[in-house]
Amino acid sequence: MFKIYHNPRCRKSREALDLLKDQNIKFEIVYYLKNKLVKNDIIEILSQLKTSPDKLIRRQEKIWKELFKNEDLTNDQLIEILVKHPKLIERPIITKNQKGVIGRPIENLKKFIIDS
Repeated sequence: MFKIYHNPRCRKSREALDLLKDQNIKFEIVYYLKNKLVKNDIIEILSQLKTSPDKLIRRQEKIWKELFKNEDLTNDQLIEILVKHPKLIERPIITKNQKGVIGRPIENLKKFIIDS
């Protein structure tokens, strides 16, 4: 089953959710801003995306610019930052069967659905 890490206030996240619904795909929604992710959740997502923590960071967010922009941070520190500040997590993230994709642009999700 697909899983979408969803922020209802994000237009791109809503577009991804609508695409899953339009394709009649069964999915689980994870409201990661309400139900905070723990370190192991972030590590699992990174594994599914086959990426590093720095690729998951929304660098235009005010929190990032004010607190972390010019810091030299390790992957472990970046993961801790994502746990503490989930608003910094790139979205939407969609996973299935130990694979995942950031659904921005929406074409990423369309390809992921076809390949899944």
